[in-house]
Amino acid sequence: MSEQEYAANLRRATLSSSVGSALEYFDFAMYGLMTALVFDRLFFSTSNPAMATVAAFGVYGVGFVARPFGGLFFGTIGDRIGRRWVLVTTIILMGGASTLIGALPTYEQVGILAPILLVLMRLAQGFGAGAEQAGATVLMAEYAPVKKRGFFSALPFVGIQAGTLLASVVFFLLTLMPEDAFLSWGWRLPFLGSFVLILVALFIRAKLQETPSFVQLEKSEQVAERPVREIFTRGRAGVVIGAGLRMAENGGSYMFQSIALAFV
Repeated sequence: MSEQEYAANLRRATLSSSVGSALEYFDFAMYGLMTALVFDRLFFSTSNPAMATVAAFGVYGVGFVARPFGGLFFGTIGDRIGRRWVLVTTIILMGGASTLIGALPTYEQVGILAPILLVLMRLAQGFGAGAEQAGATVLMAEYAPVKKRGFFSALPFVGIQAGTLLASVVFFLLTLMPEDAFLSWGWRLPFLGSFVLILVALFIRAKLQETPSFVQLEKSEQVAERPVREIFTRGRAGVVIGAGLRMAENGGSYMFQSIALAFV
């Protein structure tokens, strides 16, 4: 691969990982913001508002339970057949689930089926999110120049925070609507509109090339057959430490973003 080709592929990978992550996490963050003000009222029985709020946050937590399983599942596939396939698949999974949330019937319309469908969509969101974050980071680490690997590997996380910020801005603007309109159809707009955002992200990733590192592994026939077993056998301590650090970082952040709204 020539230097010009490498530079072009690096730019494409950077755009794919950062912008793609921003667009995907716009949907993921939007769900959290809607939990305290919308889902408890529309997708659960209003006979007990306190329990409806607890149930809504329970569904919110389901997405986080699904994330590690999504990371393990798609991580295994990514280590076997390539990173590009995983990033394209996860964006379809997360985007499809988010769009369908915007079209879900409410508890008043279909009863208990409404929260069941909401749980399924949140599971799909979380399953894809677990692979998106790790997949985009691995892609950048393998594409980046050795001396700038830390910088490029951080760009997907910049994209995630940008998506979260964008979701917060859009959510704030929606809350300026009359309450009846917001609860009737306004809350659906960002989820339905995510279909367009996902098409943009998919267009960006469709032209993405496989990483040079993985291509080299394929040529040398060194692709791992059981990557999950190898990770837990050789790097168990690193996995535990990494998981603990992410829990410490994300726990307070997500609580502030969503649960705090229930008390405002």
